[in-house]
Amino acid sequence: MTIATAVSFPIDLSAYQPLALDPANSTLTQQQRQKLKANIQLCRDAIVFFTATGAAQGVGGHTGGPYDTVPEVMILDAFFRGAPDRFVPIFFDEAGHRVATQYLMAVLYGDMPAEKLVHYREAHSQLPGHPELGLTPGVKFSSGRLGHMWPYINGVAIANPSKAVFCLGSDGSQQEGNDAEAARLAVAKNLNVKLLIDDNDVTIAGHPSQYLPGYNITETLAGHGLKVLEGDGEDVDDLYLRMCEAIVTEGPVALINKRKMCVGIEGLEGSNHGHDVISVELAIAHLESRGQLEAVNYLKSITKPKHSYTFVGSGSKMGANRNVFGEAVVSILSRMSEVERKEKVMCIDSDLEGSCGLKKIHDAYPEIFIASGIMERGNFSAAAGFGMEKGKQGIFATFSAFLEMCISEISMARLNYSNVLCHFSHAGVDDMADNTCHFGLNNIFADNGLDDGYETRLYFPADAAQMKACVEAVFFDPGLRFIFSTRSKVPNILDSNGNDFYNEDYTFVPGKDEVVREGTVGYIVSFGEALYRALDAVERLKQQGINVGLINKPTLNVVDEEMLAKIGTAPFVLVVESFNRRTGLGSRFGSWLLERGLSPKFAYLGTHKEGCGGLWEQFPHQGIDSEGIMKKVKELAS
Repeated sequence: MTIATAVSFPIDLSAYQPLALDPANSTLTQQQRQKLKANIQLCRDAIVFFTATGAAQGVGGHTGGPYDTVPEVMILDAFFRGAPDRFVPIFFDEAGHRVATQYLMAVLYGDMPAEKLVHYREAHSQLPGHPELGLTPGVKFSSGRLGHMWPYINGVAIANPSKAVFCLGSDGSQQEGNDAEAARLAVAKNLNVKLLIDDNDVTIAGHPSQYLPGYNITETLAGHGLKVLEGDGEDVDDLYLRMCEAIVTEGPVALINKRKMCVGIEGLEGSNHGHDVISVELAIAHLESRGQLEAVNYLKSITKPKHSYTFVGSGSKMGANRNVFGEAVVSILSRMSEVERKEKVMCIDSDLEGSCGLKKIHDAYPEIFIASGIMERGNFSAAAGFGMEKGKQGIFATFSAFLEMCISEISMARLNYSNVLCHFSHAGVDDMADNTCHFGLNNIFADNGLDDGYETRLYFPADAAQMKACVEAVFFDPGLRFIFSTRSKVPNILDSNGNDFYNEDYTFVPGKDEVVREGTVGYIVSFGEALYRALDAVERLKQQGINVGLINKPTLNVVDEEMLAKIGTAPFVLVVESFNRRTGLGSRFGSWLLERGLSPKFAYLGTHKEGCGGLWEQFPHQGIDSEGIMKKVKELAS
């Protein structure tokens, strides 16, 4: 086998020694064992290196998962080569963030050159943070949200009854309710599905053995009726023996592979920090110990790219609204007595406390905090159940992409008159190297009730000061409140005199739209992280003699009749957002205008195609950056 390599990829992947193994022979020869171990070490070195290029370039990534599961992937590869007719030859993986595995195997199979790997997660590199079928050469499936792959490959197994289908799983993905459903079907229909579960007792926020005592994967899967084979994932002979047994066993089998996260990497072994991308410093130290000096020199040579564009109309104070949410809640809780807090407030996490601002609450008031697992539906419902009684408040947070998973639970919470303050971070597409599967696009689905139902409000503040004011204003409101934020930091919005628009005198008023800039030729309506980009476009257009105005609509699902009447008589209205064009604000704003007999020229810009990876590059890719906004305004104003 020839593998395309170049000096730009400093680890010699041509040293990979393809093996062809027959699962009918359950004992490795000395030569097979040596080749297998050499392949494992080579691939682990490569994964440490090219995922670290993501750290060096600021696009992040994940090292621990793909690094850990290399032994089982190498054995699978040997099975696929040795007995191709017995398998669906795809490395299906429930943990889409382990995408480095898919990219490395695509190189080893000759589908793309090795030097492409150094562009891991970069914009327009076709190597996003989760595998996407049809985008990356050699990638054979799409994955990204935990707990979604096993149910899917049940269907693959039904379509291929004479072949075994393998699924790489994890102790984290097994926490999702989808996998419990998949287990029941697999057992009931005796599907030839084989699970390879990396059980390292690590997820993003901590260790399942600590935050979910009683949770035992082996006992759970055995209880569903699967045959379970547990062993040491780092013992190649034992792992190979168990994989052979799984193949010759009829029906579904789960292999529980015990190991430490990032085994053998000093500074990361056993740590939940290994879930994310390895730091450049640790990668250099590890690769030096492995003698991979060319890879070390390559990492040292990388310069992190910067977004050089200067936005007009906003300041230099960058705020992480996803963290500001937690800070604002802590400020409110600090004004309550301990007895009142414990009686009236409960905050529950879904393994994302560090990403959604809940860690601020956890650190300040652990007595009202529940560190829970990766089970968004159940955790949301628990928050809603706590908030069923008048005066009590459940607090819940996760990524906006997972809001779609909770729609039914949201409906039931509304029907039970629950009080839940929800924070869905990572809304929109900004700073999203994870790409399409993690886009937070369909957030307005949260408002799925009837006109006479229990109140639901959707809020998307534009900067840190407005986020704080929003949380302060709505914290004690009854009903369901959804507050959205982005993964990216956002700058402070300025008024026309260069002062903070959301200053110390500002009070957030739910349901009210805000005039950020007046205009005569038409108005742009925007919110969230799209607002400062729209403001930049407005200011630059004014410099060109096009006097367009800007409206911030921080309450997404309430019509501000006064503001709608104002802008509805303007020559045009343009909605700019990072939500889905099909389901976002723009898709309904035109109807609101027409229902009131208002008929300006109308258009809306939003996310409408799959992502390009990278960070800020997602906005121009969708045509919702300043240049795209100005182009559309000029069309409408002509």
